[in-house]
Amino acid sequence: MTLSTLIIMFGSIAAILTAIVGFFFKSHNSWLMTFLQNFCGVWFIFSGWVKAIDPLGTAYKMEQYFDEFYSTFEPTWFGFIAPIFPWMAEHAIWISVPMIIFEIILGFMLVLGHKSKLASWAFWILLAFFTVLTGFTFLTGYVPSGSNFFQFGSWAEYDTNNMKVTDCGCFGDFLKLEPKTSFFKDLFLMIPAFYFLFRHKTMHQLFTSKIRNIGLIVGAVALLLYCFKNYMWDLPHTDFRPFKNGVDVKAQRLVEEEAMASVKILKWVLKNKASGEIVELEDAEFMKNFKNYPKAEWEYLDQVKTKPSLEPSKISEMEFTDIEDGYDIAPELLEEEMYSFSFISSALEAEIIPEKITYQDSIFLVDTVLVFDTETKKESQTIVRTLDRVEDKVKTSYKYIWDKSFLNDYKTKVSGLANKANTDGIKCRLIVGAADPAAIKSFAQESGLNNAQLCSADDLLLKTIIRSNPGVVLWKNGKIIQKWHINKLPSYEEIKSSYMK
Repeated sequence: MTLSTLIIMFGSIAAILTAIVGFFFKSHNSWLMTFLQNFCGVWFIFSGWVKAIDPLGTAYKMEQYFDEFYSTFEPTWFGFIAPIFPWMAEHAIWISVPMIIFEIILGFMLVLGHKSKLASWAFWILLAFFTVLTGFTFLTGYVPSGSNFFQFGSWAEYDTNNMKVTDCGCFGDFLKLEPKTSFFKDLFLMIPAFYFLFRHKTMHQLFTSKIRNIGLIVGAVALLLYCFKNYMWDLPHTDFRPFKNGVDVKAQRLVEEEAMASVKILKWVLKNKASGEIVELEDAEFMKNFKNYPKAEWEYLDQVKTKPSLEPSKISEMEFTDIEDGYDIAPELLEEEMYSFSFISSALEAEIIPEKITYQDSIFLVDTVLVFDTETKKESQTIVRTLDRVEDKVKTSYKYIWDKSFLNDYKTKVSGLANKANTDGIKCRLIVGAADPAAIKSFAQESGLNNAQLCSADDLLLKTIIRSNPGVVLWKNGKIIQKWHINKLPSYEEIKSSYMK
């Protein structure tokens, strides 16, 4: 689905609702106002709803924004506000859920015409916030790597590769919008937002004020429980991400690789290091004369390429690194014809305490001496090591105090399943993001997963695969058979009888 399709759909629904308000309820004061109320209300209800399906996804997107804001503001005059952003990133889910509920309730307030002045100002403020957010992200496309957003003199030509937040998250994972598209979308919605501010008295109103109040309160409570259900108690009931249940990841990865292999280079963009001259060369011309553009003299800025027939997803980035051997086991996993389990944690929840350890280090003097062999009448060299001194040295080790609830989930739910699976010859892997090998080994020992293959991975990849920390994925022959939230994990016997046939 595209943004154009959504606009047509929202417009059609708004037109139907406008006809109902005007001809059935006879509550309209202005056909235009009623249509705009319904159009903007339906827009906010839908965009909030797809985010409510996956509130963790919205929280992850907000973390990206907060990280970008911190790195932007910290080295500037506005650095005094920078410390708030890491705190907001840490509590992103508790910002995400109220924002989602507020967006949906505001949509219903517009459709119902409830508290028209308050709804108008709330709509304008929230939309202004979204516009600043998407506008800032879009404009970072003009900021070259190594430059700060507020160094306006260093801005260059627009390049999407400069943006750390590559989609706005307005419709969650249901529809990916580039910040540029989203920014202009928000600018378009500012037109009815201003219209509401100055003409809110002409808004239609449905039902009585008491009914509207009760309905919105009940709706807010229901939405709160719904959001909790979709991340705290279970996985999202609809999965918009590429790693869905039943997806053949192996086949999809092959298709994406073939699409990327078909991409052709059209032009080369180069910059002369001495003069600053920028030239664009057709690929054929560059390949014919590339010796005239040595890297010692020319900086290779960009390649203009054809678009792939299929945009790559996170499936193309799937890489699980064995912490012992350092190789990517993803191809091996996708080729396994047997069932296998992946126990996934995007992060290990622990307090890390550095400890200083003092140890004695012996320092030796090394010298080479000549030795004369009286029997062979020959000289030979030998190395002599002599103890010079003993020094006290300090090294840092780390102590991990695991979160009790997190560790208990692994001990009581995961390790028992893993042990039974190992008995049946089923391979098990612990895949962790944002952790060093020592921490992964320590946790595996503490949680009882000593027999699992230990791997590390990008935390964003793991968050995309499953919205649970920890979460469990059952694979077979490159397919995702089933995924489970830790709070909905069945016993091994139930999994075996229902999914391993």
